[in-house]
Amino acid sequence: MTVLETPILREVRSNHRSPAGVHLVARDYPKGMRIDPHLHREAQLIYAAKGTMQVTTPGGRWLVPPDRAVWVPAGLDHSLDLLADIEMRTLYFDLSWLKREQRYEGLTKEFVVRVSPLLNQAILALFDARNTEERTELLVRLAMLELHQAEDSATFVPLPHEPRCRRAAMIVLDDPTGLHDIDTLAREVGTSARTLSRLFSTETQLSFKSWCQRARVAAAIQRLSTDANVSVKQLATQLGYASVPAFSAAFRQVTGRTPTEFATHSVSSPRLTGRSSTPRRRS
Repeated sequence: MTVLETPILREVRSNHRSPAGVHLVARDYPKGMRIDPHLHREAQLIYAAKGTMQVTTPGGRWLVPPDRAVWVPAGLDHSLDLLADIEMRTLYFDLSWLKREQRYEGLTKEFVVRVSPLLNQAILALFDARNTEERTELLVRLAMLELHQAEDSATFVPLPHEPRCRRAAMIVLDDPTGLHDIDTLAREVGTSARTLSRLFSTETQLSFKSWCQRARVAAAIQRLSTDANVSVKQLATQLGYASVPAFSAAFRQVTGRTPTEFATHSVSSPRLTGRSSTPRRRS
């Protein structure tokens, strides 16, 4: 597994570590780019105020639209697929500093963060080149406080590890618009429908039906985030829902919003305004 060294956008102190224990990296990426599986020695908060990305870890696949960020612990294998043009700002946290955090145990696994207006502004302000050391420390502390109460699993699609169940999951994810019958899937992966149903429940903590719904909603999030012209009616039909209300109800159950509310919020997400140059090394 590739271990990537942290590319430094701006060192807050010359010793490459700020008093707050954070490195700041700014980078824009084009739609369609993939960052292959790798890991870092530091923990990361990856935020794209513009664009949607997909982060895959051994535990599952996270859809990260503009009002979300993703926390990646140090040493965790992960890859990124950029589903739209991305304006990415990443905070890399020194592990020795992070371990002194009161709630460090909650930062040892990956999760998606719902980015509140306050967290959004704190992240953007960190990239202001005029920051003093004191302001940087305060902004990092504010971001950490918001981080601890912002976890959101709505866009997470857990991936099973058992080989047959994993193959079945990938068949669904490769074609989330299909109407996947568990009996047919079970035959394709060489097991019974009863066994496959039990495996999905054990491996993902979701029933097969709920897991498929999560995968379809994730596909809808991806489409809404990358295609401004798609209608809710088109999406409902393509994803196999009998009606727009049925699709909207399923979408709200997973995300807490209707598809229309989600699309409106994604379009109106704030752009980055922090004063910084763009580094030329890959994050």
